[in-house]
Amino acid sequence: MAGRGPQVPMMQPQVIVLKEGTDTSQGVPQLLSNISACLAVCDTIRTTLGPRGMDKLIVDGQGRVTISNDGATIMKLLDVVQPAARTLVDIARAQDAEVGDGTTSVVLLAGELLKEVREFVEEGVSSQAIIRGVRRAAELAIARIGELAVTVDRADAAEARALLEKCAATSMSSKLIGSQKEFFTRMAVDAVLRLDQEQLDEGMIGIKKVPGGAMQDSLLVDGVAFKKSFSNAGFEQQPKSFDAPRIACLNVELELKAEKDNAEVRVDRVADYQAIVDAEWRIIFDKLDAILATGANVVLSRLPIGDLATQYFADRNVFCAGRVQKDDLDRVCEATGCRVQSTTTDLTAAHLGTCERFEERQIGGQRFNLFRGCPEAKTCTIVLRGGAEQFIDEVERSLHDSIMVVRRAVKSHSVVAGGGAIEMELSRYLRDAARRIEGKQQLIIAAVAKALEVVPRQLCENAGFDTTDFITQLRARHAQDPDRFRWYGVDIEEEAVTDLFAKFVWEPALVKINAIASAAEAACLVLSVDETVSSQKSQDPMPAGRPMPGR
Repeated sequence: MAGRGPQVPMMQPQVIVLKEGTDTSQGVPQLLSNISACLAVCDTIRTTLGPRGMDKLIVDGQGRVTISNDGATIMKLLDVVQPAARTLVDIARAQDAEVGDGTTSVVLLAGELLKEVREFVEEGVSSQAIIRGVRRAAELAIARIGELAVTVDRADAAEARALLEKCAATSMSSKLIGSQKEFFTRMAVDAVLRLDQEQLDEGMIGIKKVPGGAMQDSLLVDGVAFKKSFSNAGFEQQPKSFDAPRIACLNVELELKAEKDNAEVRVDRVADYQAIVDAEWRIIFDKLDAILATGANVVLSRLPIGDLATQYFADRNVFCAGRVQKDDLDRVCEATGCRVQSTTTDLTAAHLGTCERFEERQIGGQRFNLFRGCPEAKTCTIVLRGGAEQFIDEVERSLHDSIMVVRRAVKSHSVVAGGGAIEMELSRYLRDAARRIEGKQQLIIAAVAKALEVVPRQLCENAGFDTTDFITQLRARHAQDPDRFRWYGVDIEEEAVTDLFAKFVWEPALVKINAIASAAEAACLVLSVDETVSSQKSQDPMPAGRPMPGR
């Protein structure tokens, strides 16, 4: 229009959605950054895989030292702060809780999946297309495991036990206790077989650690065993063993305390003070008489049992132990049928439990209370011996993994060969399946097939073998005759490619199924994230301990 000056463009108002200091990263660079973080975590535990895997020494913020090659333990102690990489910590914990073994393998598989599909992300392939391919490949692999798994007949007890021992031995071969594999294999299988075979509650297997001695000094107690935490004057006079004892479990303090510790008492006469003291003695003696009247000859309590009560029970041929840990007392109740009582009022023989035999014995430098032949629940306790405290802790973790594997083998009767054999067979199967699929999915499934080779490849690297030569031999054998060479893997002992199923390197099929499913889901989760929003940590305007400024 005439006479009007040049128009000034209108300024768009700035819209602030996020708080100042919030960091946002999005797009392909963010996705690649997440993948790199996951690969860095995988590189940390890569060398712990297999019988020749190395241990990691980790020192936490409090100076506690942990030496372990267990994947779940290492991931838990690493204190990973990168949000995407913490996904790998979660799947390691889930694998440990679900099946007990394969924690390192599941992290390596997830990392290798991300490594193989990273080039597709860099080339601009949609993340959703990659996710569909990974999930399809995982479904094909899990279905193939179901076809390949060998079911062992459980009708023959000897054959069923041999299956469990082979699964436990395979799990222990990569642990610190691998040198004593036969000894601990029998212990793990015996522990699981002594449980209720319907429930298989691993909580009924107690593990106690006693420093000193050798690993071979470890023992399995058919029943409940726990360390006697405290001994009062007079405990030497108590009987140390009973046949068919009557057991009372209490949450009652049987100790006479000084009056000044309990309350302030104001009296005018000495006789009044003496009456208060006599009343306290009368109260505790009433409690002791009520316990004795039930016929109990073994008394356990979570709270202290003082010198007076200990001597009282010793004079009447009754064994007592105070300050018993809660989990130990709960296992005694479950196994013997008694119930924890919080008062001695109305305490009757119906509240007591029993077992075939009770005894107190010395193990190493500590005294243990042993309850054998428990009728109500099938339970057992493993007492571990060893030199250093860190060594016993690692033995406990290793034995726990083997117990979980045996427990899973009892529930599911199907097994596959370990040593990278099943992964190589799945890799061959997925490559053949990819050739029959059109489009981008073919390349992604082929990438998953290559990622599965990380297990045998890492086994060779950790053992110091020629990785290229071994992987080439495995590929050739599996491609030559899949039916005949399906169980060929890396034999660490013989340093060769052999039939590992014939050499009894067995693993429950559920371990592999869970590992592949968890790794695929973790990889898909990382690939589905295209933006990370990190809020700045709130800063305390008034740090603790600093006085307020004066006016």
